[in-house]
Amino acid sequence: MANRPAPASIPRGEPGVHPPPDAPAYRATERRHPRQPLVIIPQTLTERTGPAFGHDAVGPLDHDLTRQHAGAPLGQRIVVEGRVLGEDGRAVPQALIEVWQANAAGRYAHKVDQWDAPLDANFTGAGRALTDDEGRYRIVTIRPGAYPWRNHHNAWRPAHIHFSLFGQAFLTRLVTQMYFPGDPLLLLDPIFNAVPDPRARERLISTFDIALTEPAFALGYRFDIVLRGEGQTPMES
Repeated sequence: MANRPAPASIPRGEPGVHPPPDAPAYRATERRHPRQPLVIIPQTLTERTGPAFGHDAVGPLDHDLTRQHAGAPLGQRIVVEGRVLGEDGRAVPQALIEVWQANAAGRYAHKVDQWDAPLDANFTGAGRALTDDEGRYRIVTIRPGAYPWRNHHNAWRPAHIHFSLFGQAFLTRLVTQMYFPGDPLLLLDPIFNAVPDPRARERLISTFDIALTEPAFALGYRFDIVLRGEGQTPMES
């Protein structure tokens, strides 16, 4: 991994916002981060302009993970809404958001996940949406369950949803995670706590919003994503 170019889209921002490449408590980072200084390669016209995303790249049900199969998935339905913002609170329109997550039992629909929690035939755990002209997005899904992992003894990951954000080209990608308020596992999670600044960690936690909650259907959570400047959302390196 030496001399691998750093993604030009990763905004480093103020100190303490983004997790360091090597976080000792998160043991896998020791094997994943570059050991030599990164070489920044200037973006050419190709990287800045294409390939581009359009409205036809996202299907009408891509944002609703509860309606992608023959039946309804198990678990608590939730609505996640928010805005993608740049510097000075400016909206970021037409950003492609991709999400992936475990099911209500805490298991991913992936062959690598061999935990013996049950799979759900009506839940794949992946969706996508485009932000509108005001930078708004909407995802309908189920609340994911916690799951064990092998980082340390009796380690459990708190409930979370992975977010991937693309700009107008594939090289402008950022990745982060959304957590839920009041989760006791957050205090014990090495990935969440790899963000040095406690104020920045709080930006990874969604906010329960009764105004987004739909009667007799789904609880509502708000999760705004700030790409640059003050209040920047922590991103994975």
